[in-house]
Amino acid sequence: MAENLVVYTIVHQPRRLKLPAQVVPARTAPEGISDYLFDEALDRHYFEQVAANSYVPAAALFTDLTRRGWKMSIAFSDSFLMQAERWGPQVLDGFKRLCASPNVEVVNVEPYHSWLLYVDILAFKEAMLAARRRLEDLFQKPIAVTDTTEMFMSNDVYFALQQCGFDGAFMEGRGWQLGWRESTHVYQHPMQRLKLLVRHHDLSDDVGYRFSNRAWNNWPLMADTYARWLRETWGDLVTLAWDFETFGEHHRRDTGIFDFMRTLARELKKRKVRMMLPSEAVRDLGARHLEVPVNEYGTTWAGEGGMEFFLGNEAQQGLFRLMHHAYSKAKLTGDPRLVEIAKWLFQSDNLHLIQWFGRWGSEAEVSAYFTPDEWWELGALGIVREQQRVYINFIRALDDYAR
Repeated sequence: MAENLVVYTIVHQPRRLKLPAQVVPARTAPEGISDYLFDEALDRHYFEQVAANSYVPAAALFTDLTRRGWKMSIAFSDSFLMQAERWGPQVLDGFKRLCASPNVEVVNVEPYHSWLLYVDILAFKEAMLAARRRLEDLFQKPIAVTDTTEMFMSNDVYFALQQCGFDGAFMEGRGWQLGWRESTHVYQHPMQRLKLLVRHHDLSDDVGYRFSNRAWNNWPLMADTYARWLRETWGDLVTLAWDFETFGEHHRRDTGIFDFMRTLARELKKRKVRMMLPSEAVRDLGARHLEVPVNEYGTTWAGEGGMEFFLGNEAQQGLFRLMHHAYSKAKLTGDPRLVEIAKWLFQSDNLHLIQWFGRWGSEAEVSAYFTPDEWWELGALGIVREQQRVYINFIRALDDYAR
């Protein structure tokens, strides 16, 4: 029976593309190109919406719970931090108060929320180290455990994170990655040092996705039931991982999600579940040196657990190629400002938001939910076409810089 519990959440807002696409005028200065690619007005609209529904009330909720023994960990993408600094300093202050608790651990994460790791593993390492420095400076806490993008983990990424000096990392727990092993232990790649905390897919998604689904056969999910499921799970520990926006945005207040979490904290205490920070789990439960070979193809926490969620249709594959070309062209210019823009254009969100193209079912519904409402007036084909044009316009704008 699992006596230990790790809770991990990630706070993220993307830099949304500006659709319909805008041509970048000739000889636009590098610092002005982003204005034609990214929609700051749309970003601000959604940031303020999610701040009111989730960030402010959920941060206050968890701040209160941590005073009563609740433990959790949080990661922050750089795009969220940029938006919070510009449009919600009070939101950032609320997270700083939460993270000041000794019961909260700050987790590192790929700052761009991008697939940079697929094209430039050394640049990925540099980005991860820079993100750690930024987060440590902002929250005044040392960081020992990391996430990546969409909890992606592959063999090469594992070794990159190990070279960065992290003690532990999160990994999605799917049967085809773990084989005969359970997700309820701390692992490491054979003969290596970096520990792996494996997300319990089913128990995480019971709250992350299914909590407010009235068609689910376990709706309504009660806190005592969920606490019992956690406690009766076989193994050393259960690792739960959610979008922070689960609390108040994906599941609105009227679903009962806030009351559920308050009651869950009490139910866990009643069942003597020990809440642990990720670094505590790595230290206390990693000494058994249990091994799992990390898959070369990579796992994510989206969809069926592989990259097919992001690269499973022709629209995604075409956009991914344009991401490559945009990054390559920017590298040819030798201008770090243009390379920085290309890294932002690698955001996983831009593939996530068109996962629904040519598909149907629950995964497509999740993808469509995240697609900005304002884009749908373009139609499905229009969204795909205009996304591609953003990248093409950026690539063409670099002609004068790549001579």
